[in-house]
Amino acid sequence: MTTDQTAAVDAAVQRIRDLNERLVESAKAAGQASLDAYEKALQSLVDFEEKAANASQLDWVTNIAAAHAKFLQDVSSAYVQAARQALK
Repeated sequence: MTTDQTAAVDAAVQRIRDLNERLVESAKAAGQASLDAYEKALQSLVDFEEKAANASQLDWVTNIAAAHAKFLQDVSSAYVQAARQALK
């Protein structure tokens, strides 16, 4: 291989590395945006369930709805936190 060919191959390899880095960063950003939207949607659901729990006049319905809202919040928080760690 000549020096010109070696230089051309090295330049091509560098361009591929740069493109790969940009793709990885774009994927991470998209993943973060998806997690933000997911977290916001789940928080809306939890807020709704808490309001429904407080609106009920039956203690058992209030307790079940509040427990489910807390469960959703805990599970989704753990999931989102783990997913964010994976995206680092």
